[in-house]
Amino acid sequence: MDKRYPIGNFDYEKDHDLNDTEMYIKQIKELPSKVRVLVSELSEEQLNTPYRENGWSPVQVIHHLGDSHLNSLCRFKLAMTEENPTIRPYNEAAWAVLGDYELMSVEEGLNFLEAVHLKWIAIFKTIKKDDWKRTFQHPESGINYKLINALAMYAWHGNHHLAHIELVR
Repeated sequence: MDKRYPIGNFDYEKDHDLNDTEMYIKQIKELPSKVRVLVSELSEEQLNTPYRENGWSPVQVIHHLGDSHLNSLCRFKLAMTEENPTIRPYNEAAWAVLGDYELMSVEEGLNFLEAVHLKWIAIFKTIKKDDWKRTFQHPESGINYKLINALAMYAWHGNHHLAHIELVR
C-alpha cells in the first residue's frame, strides 16, 4: 500500500453522478465526528507521529483538514454566486508551518473543523440539482471543477486523511 494514498488516488477525469450527492454530503458531514473518535484513541505520542516519513502527524492532519475545507467552502460559495470564478489556490505546506498547527490544541483544531463543516453542510442544503453543474476554475491545474466533482473530491479528501490517521493507530 502507498501510504501517501492509502485509499487510492482521486479520479479527476471522472464525471461524478448527481445521484451520489447525498452519499458524498453524508461522508463530509460525518468526517469531523469520525476524526474526533479516531484521535481520542491515540496517545499523545501517536498524535504527534507522522503517518509516514515526511508525512504529517494526526495533529497536523486535523488542522490541514480545517484549512482545506475552509478553502473549499469559499470555493463553493464563489461558484454559487459567480459564473465560473477563478479560485485562489493556497500553499498547504506553507500554511502548515505558520504556527497555528503547533499553538492550537487538538480540541481547538477539531472545533474549527466541526464549525467549517456545519457551515459547509448548510450551503450544500441550499444547492439545487442544476446548481451542482456550476463550476469554478482552478488556475494551477486548469481544471473547471463542476460542484458535483468538487463535492466528490472533498469527500475523498476527508476519507484520504482519515486513513492517514488510522495508519498511526
